[in-house]
Amino acid sequence: MASSSSRVLVVHGPNLNLLGQREPEVYGHTTLAELDASLVELGERLGLAVRCEQANGEGAIIDLLHEAGREHDGVVINPGGYTHTSVAIADALRGIAIPAIEVHLSNLYAREPLRHRSLTGAACLGIIMGLGPSSYHLALHHLAARLCASTPR
Repeated sequence: MASSSSRVLVVHGPNLNLLGQREPEVYGHTTLAELDASLVELGERLGLAVRCEQANGEGAIIDLLHEAGREHDGVVINPGGYTHTSVAIADALRGIAIPAIEVHLSNLYAREPLRHRSLTGAACLGIIMGLGPSSYHLALHHLAARLCASTPR
């Protein structure tokens, strides 16, 4: 279990506010509110204080990452469509001195070829995708284990 002071910011990118209604055959029926509640609850069980934020704009996501670098111990990020286009978000991920894990609800490699490349994932510890909400849950489990290992005893 992570230190009780370990804080993780979950950043949901563009259009994730439409979860449960936008292309449920791709993204599932879970709403963003339901996903966030499950992440906060799992975080509590793992000893993490989880805060979830959603932003549609690239600049707002960068601002959240800068804040996370100052106030959190780890990041879980789903950059949405910016995954494939945003050098700026990738640079922000490289600029913060905390571990970040990229997640996706769908399997990017099972989708259109333009989605097969992740600029932002290259700036993260790893990428978990294609497992629906479990992609996020696995990322929290990994961060909890990593933060626990780095906590002085």
